[in-house]
Amino acid sequence: MSQTRGRYDFCIGLVLAMSSSIFIGGSFILKKKGLLRLARKGSMRAGQGGHAYLKEWLWWAGLLSMGAGEVANFAAYAFAPATLVTPLGALSVLVSAILSSFFLNEKLNLHGKIGCLLSILGSTVMVIHAPQEEEVETLDEMSHKLGDPGFVVFATLVVIVSLILICVVGPRHGQTNILVYITICSVIGALSVSCVKGLGITIKELFAGKPVLKHPLSWILLLSLTVCVSTQINYLNRALDIFNTSIVTPIYYVIFTTSVLTCSAILFKEWQHMAADDIIGTFSGFLTIIVGIFLLHAFKDVNFTLANLPLSLRKDDRAANGTLLSTYDSFNDDEESSACLGEMQSTESLSARRNGSLSAF
Repeated sequence: MSQTRGRYDFCIGLVLAMSSSIFIGGSFILKKKGLLRLARKGSMRAGQGGHAYLKEWLWWAGLLSMGAGEVANFAAYAFAPATLVTPLGALSVLVSAILSSFFLNEKLNLHGKIGCLLSILGSTVMVIHAPQEEEVETLDEMSHKLGDPGFVVFATLVVIVSLILICVVGPRHGQTNILVYITICSVIGALSVSCVKGLGITIKELFAGKPVLKHPLSWILLLSLTVCVSTQINYLNRALDIFNTSIVTPIYYVIFTTSVLTCSAILFKEWQHMAADDIIGTFSGFLTIIVGIFLLHAFKDVNFTLANLPLSLRKDDRAANGTLLSTYDSFNDDEESSACLGEMQSTESLSARRNGSLSAF
């Protein structure tokens, strides 16, 4: 009976986690469109500390979408371990990248598409080999876990690093370095996941009729979650306003997943009970995600698609064989390149008109 119940909870957590990724991936697009509209109106940008986005309905639609995603994510943590729910956040990378190409004119080249695919494959491998956290069923057990010296040291380091990034590094390098604001969101996110896990247990006990509202940890977790989420929203808005959405989303995923897995390992001691093949599988899956993110980020400005792949291979073959191009061949290749480029530009122009160019908003 308990095994059947565990499988049922696993399926519910899986569906909720996937739904969460869809809502959150779409929220990035809605928020970005709202911020772009404000920038065209001349309002002070969020990246400069402005808060005019609070008057933009598209931004609020994105916030509601993210809220729905976070609620689904919250519920998923109550039914499934964090090491299953968190890696599935890679789906939001795929959703955001696809929607960006349609609605924000942020085109993904062949490298980016392969990078998204690798991120999904890596997440699948991580889910298969993910460590199982210890069972924590009561608020008292959660309180004991949170009071562990290892977790206290980790949480203290997270707070110190976040304050340094917010107060010292952010004002100097936040406008030019994409990692600053994203790192703030990610490391604080590790603490917010722990709070969500604790509040999920609190809600379960509340429905069971236990007096959890009298437990001080319930209110500490709620207050901590409010502070963490508010900080994440603020700095994620800044990152989205300054940098490309298709780049912010995957980098945020990688750093956030690393932080959550580290926090979960320290809090629940899950790595102590893992087999060697599961450890190797988990690291392999995560490295696959990192490779995918690298392809997506490093080659984002390279105009390389399947359409011009045969031409590139043909030129590489000639260069490898040491064949000198004749004047006619050079002219022919240039003519083919121009035709191919013209066709791609025409296709992109048609796509822009179909999907709506940025200048239309």
